[in-house]
Amino acid sequence: MINYDDFLNESIVKVKPSGIRKFFSIAEEMDNVISLGVGEPDFLTPWHIRSVAIDYLDKGLTRYTSNSGMLPLREEICRFYSRKYNIDYDAKSEVLVTVGGSEGIDMAIRTLISNGDDVLVVEPSFVCYKPIVETSGGNAIPLTTYAKDKFKLTAEELENAITPNTKMLVFPYPNNPTGGIMRRSELQAVADICIKHNIIVLSDEIYSELTYGDEEHCSIASLDGMKERTIVINGFSKTYSMTGWRLGYALGPAPIIKQMTKLHQFAIMSAPTNAQYAAIDALKNGDEDIEKMRSDYDLRRRYAVNRFNEIGLTCFEPEGAFYMFPCIKSTGLTSEEFCEKLILSKHVAVVPGSAFGDCGEGFIRVSYCYSIDNIKIAIDRIEEFIKEIKE
Repeated sequence: MINYDDFLNESIVKVKPSGIRKFFSIAEEMDNVISLGVGEPDFLTPWHIRSVAIDYLDKGLTRYTSNSGMLPLREEICRFYSRKYNIDYDAKSEVLVTVGGSEGIDMAIRTLISNGDDVLVVEPSFVCYKPIVETSGGNAIPLTTYAKDKFKLTAEELENAITPNTKMLVFPYPNNPTGGIMRRSELQAVADICIKHNIIVLSDEIYSELTYGDEEHCSIASLDGMKERTIVINGFSKTYSMTGWRLGYALGPAPIIKQMTKLHQFAIMSAPTNAQYAAIDALKNGDEDIEKMRSDYDLRRRYAVNRFNEIGLTCFEPEGAFYMFPCIKSTGLTSEEFCEKLILSKHVAVVPGSAFGDCGEGFIRVSYCYSIDNIKIAIDRIEEFIKEIKE
């Protein structure tokens, strides 16, 4: 009998499975479940984007592309960041097309982080950062953000966490799971500290186009002195409802992108060809699609925030992404208990806040990228659930 434990990489074995997928799996095995758990837009990929991919498939243009991605796509990505965020990148040396934004995050961390490096990770945040840091030999140090601050990173919290071994700050705004954002006026203090301590920033901007209000998203890379020390991660999944197309990109200093591309070359080869053709059209012709989806999300956002506050689950108003982070401490249940009891008794799936870091305990993540009808029914069921557990 083979003892496989003798062969497995210990750093991988120690990684806990995603807390998001646990409740998604439970929901799949039950009938009549309304899931507000997974960040999967309910919009179809716009037809003009799909039709381009179909056309190129029909022509048989399905061969490998450059490891970095097709040059016309990289050029279009650069034009997008120039016109949207006023940052100029070199398409030939400062862009890498990846298999989703997640691969870009993985490539960036594995390229830069070695044994003993400290990486500051804003929390609550998406589940992948800490495991990638730790399997790369680094130390993931949480930077706690708070509801009272609208889950923004404060300069004080950042300054206090820096050590002589700090190499990177993982900076995920707009934020998953909280919906928190950082405005331009709030970014400068963070940028000043990063420059002062010579820290690289991994700016995960996958929800950049889903920012609500009068002020658009601002990339920290656009601030003076930050482009040369920032790796920007973005993609097409959330902005254009292209989750299954698996296409993202990284923007950053040429020496770093060069090494990321080398790792990508050996691990992946290249991103899907037809998805790259489609992405060119998305960037050129997709602004109206973005605006329509954002407008719909905004209506759902405002409805859901009001309803959660009405039923006694305090929720600050998220200004980005398509998540909210209601506080469930008033119920006396842990986040895990709340979610388990809710799905079993009311067939509504949400995600425990503790899945996004210890500081997420006492909260749940609710996604509003589902139809308004499903959101209404789900929150009505949550209201019933709260009344029943308080009786």
